[in-house]
Amino acid sequence: MSDLVTALLGLGPQLAEHVLLSAAAVALGLVLALPLALWAARSRSVARVALGFASLVQTIPALALLALFFPVLLAARSVFGEGLPTLGFLPAWLALGLYALLPILRNAVTALTHVDAEALEAADGIGMTRWQRLRHVEAPLAAPYVMAGIRTASVWTIGAATLATTIGQPSLGDPIFAGLQTQNWALVLAGCIASAALALVADALLGLVERGIATRRMRLAWIGGALALLGLAAAGVAQVRPGGEAGRDTVTIGAKSFSEQYILARAIGMLLEDAGYRVDYRDGLGSAVVHEAVASSAIDLSIDYTGTLWANELKRTDNPGRQAMYDEIEAWEQRTSGAKVLGRLGFENAYGLAMTQPRASRDGIVTIGDLAGVASGMTVGGDPEWFERPEWRAVTQAYGLRFAAQRTFAPTFMYNALKSGDADVISAYTSDGRIAADNLVILEDPLEALPSYDAILLVSPRLAKDRKLAAALAPLIGAIDVETMREANLMVDRENDKRSVDEAARWLLDELGLRNGG
Repeated sequence: MSDLVTALLGLGPQLAEHVLLSAAAVALGLVLALPLALWAARSRSVARVALGFASLVQTIPALALLALFFPVLLAARSVFGEGLPTLGFLPAWLALGLYALLPILRNAVTALTHVDAEALEAADGIGMTRWQRLRHVEAPLAAPYVMAGIRTASVWTIGAATLATTIGQPSLGDPIFAGLQTQNWALVLAGCIASAALALVADALLGLVERGIATRRMRLAWIGGALALLGLAAAGVAQVRPGGEAGRDTVTIGAKSFSEQYILARAIGMLLEDAGYRVDYRDGLGSAVVHEAVASSAIDLSIDYTGTLWANELKRTDNPGRQAMYDEIEAWEQRTSGAKVLGRLGFENAYGLAMTQPRASRDGIVTIGDLAGVASGMTVGGDPEWFERPEWRAVTQAYGLRFAAQRTFAPTFMYNALKSGDADVISAYTSDGRIAADNLVILEDPLEALPSYDAILLVSPRLAKDRKLAAALAPLIGAIDVETMREANLMVDRENDKRSVDEAARWLLDELGLRNGG
């Protein structure tokens, strides 16, 4: 219980970001919906198209809708300039604004098309203009129904906004995603409780406004509106940076959605803070998103892996060897985006097919090739990216693998699936501490279908020539061996005596003798 309370008390910044994002998205939905509703109420063809589009948007999963705005804005930069942000608030606001559109639009159209005919006839009879009729008759009669749509949109948007974490916008999704990846259930529960509480409060305040309008007791409406605005103002004030930090350099560090990335991002951040920088984090990003973000300076630093970049970004399927791959990636980054490869961290986190030691021994499986004869009776598990990656296609083609079933798991649950028998083989990470802890074996890859995956540090074009930053991070280059990284990862991933990501990052720096510049 104390862990939950501590987690809840630490959610102030994420809660403020979540409030502002959700409110802005609902406001955007309102701005789009009301003029469209007026037009649609007077034209059946417009109503069909508008409601059809809004309904279509709702069929797209919120996570996919958020992710789709990243490449859209990336393409738009060629038109509007390099200053157009591609991660964070803007894509989240646009996506969630569309997501809020349907309930507001549908309620408004329904209300306007079902206004009492006698009231409209009376308005026409006394000579009201169309604008006067809208203002004095249609709008007051439709307002309670529009408010009901705003209430629904607000609750939906607050829930969907937790997914904004995946495109680099801080929200209450931060503790949820981080907790899921590190099996910190107090964090997950804290994020869920805060999001649910926020939705309930917003619904109650907007409900007060709705009741006030419906019963003509405008005092209720003013009270509900004033309390809602007070909450928004408080969230805005919470986002104001302390005056002493305003002039400091800020570095944004991106991280993918697994423990190792969280730990390394925090360790890098601690070194930069010691060097006088102010640090922000963008966690839970996908591989393609994080690379495009650092290449476009949407974020400043990221940890990536040579094999991932080789296959996903360079679209290469050959394997020229570890050093040649690194050299070519370094040159390619400089040539295409101006991003700088600061160096290798010293360990490799490769993809590898893993099984439990007892199962592998029982079936006599040592190499990936040994799976070919038995794969037809097995279930293979992978993280959300694995089955769409070129490495998966390369492995299956090289060894002729045909599994009975494929199942996708979050990285945390992928290992649990192997232990519970829900998967027979998984796409494990070779620097994961759970390999030794869970008595797993990584199958040999004699055909070298999987490339090397050296962990490398990428710096955005914006900071590529920052010598102070390079000097602050230089002690990390070549300093982390795989055993040390596995131990740091296990601190966060193990079920008993679990450490926080920050604690694991501090331990890692202590092991390297780098704490507080030491």
